[in-house]
Amino acid sequence: MGLFRRTPPPLVGIDISTTAIKLLGLSAHGDSYRVDHYAVTPLPPEAIAEKNIVAPELVVEALEKVIKLAKVKVKHVAIAVSGSSVITKTITMPGDLPGKQMGEQISLEADQYIPYSLDEVYLDFQVLGPNKDNAETVDVLLAAARSDTVDQRVDVIADTGLIANVVDIEAYAMEAAYKLVARQLPADIRNATIAIVDIGATATTLNIIQNGQSIFTRDQNLGGRQLTDEIQHRYGLSPEDAGRAKKSGELPDDYATDLLQPFIESLAKQTSRLLQTFFSSTSLQQIDQIILCGGTALLPGLVEIMEQQIGVPALVADPFAEMKTASRVNTDNLQKDAASLMIACGLAMRSLDDATR
Repeated sequence: MGLFRRTPPPLVGIDISTTAIKLLGLSAHGDSYRVDHYAVTPLPPEAIAEKNIVAPELVVEALEKVIKLAKVKVKHVAIAVSGSSVITKTITMPGDLPGKQMGEQISLEADQYIPYSLDEVYLDFQVLGPNKDNAETVDVLLAAARSDTVDQRVDVIADTGLIANVVDIEAYAMEAAYKLVARQLPADIRNATIAIVDIGATATTLNIIQNGQSIFTRDQNLGGRQLTDEIQHRYGLSPEDAGRAKKSGELPDDYATDLLQPFIESLAKQTSRLLQTFFSSTSLQQIDQIILCGGTALLPGLVEIMEQQIGVPALVADPFAEMKTASRVNTDNLQKDAASLMIACGLAMRSLDDATR
């Protein structure tokens, strides 16, 4: 179960989020990629709770639908896990240890870093490079994921006839997709300190990227579903109609002032609090760019409020800005969903990194 292992193509990325399943298939195209397969299908509210699959049959049904919509014949997929079931830590190891011996040594020492019994987790590691303070050692990223959480997702994938070749961590899938968005930033800040703010349905995740690597991640329980619920109660709509009205903006005049503006300001304040948590844990005291993603990132006025409250430039992520698309792909829908496809994009890139270097 390789959390970081690369596998050869063909491989599609499948992001199983709280409210939807997102599928993306890429192929190498020059120094970038081409979108070959793409589809999104919603999940019933009772399918996922706190990032755990509680109704596997509903997830399998949605998976089968998204596979059919995307016209995918590939059997191998990459998926991701996140949340409290995942622990990552950078440790230092002797630099002269061969890979097999390093793996054995890490397994022996892992209980120092993992608060779970080792027979309850899957472990993996990736050598990051030489330690800056001791040239004889290397920094190693240790990752552990609760086996029950991983197995839940692997099992629903298997129930559709697919094989989960890669189980990644959402923060590192996001890091991979950031490489595409970084091309759209001024050259002098591409490797600076970037705050990726992923605003989903039930949670907002802050992922700090520095020099192209994820160095901090934290969740906050505030997402777009809160605004949908407020629309539903305010205007007497069903959950489905409230969601559609939020996307279209076709709501009474008081929506913008009474619901949308306060919600956006609340998102900005929560993001500022998450950043303060990051600043308190490191010597860094500023960020250089905010990148917004997730299904809620497209709310009108959000970019401007984020910039005003946090004081740095902000933009909405579009990992497909420089990509070609296959004729079967609905480019209009892809563009509308682009900000919410960062994790799926990072997963789809896993087997293609070498081809686009």
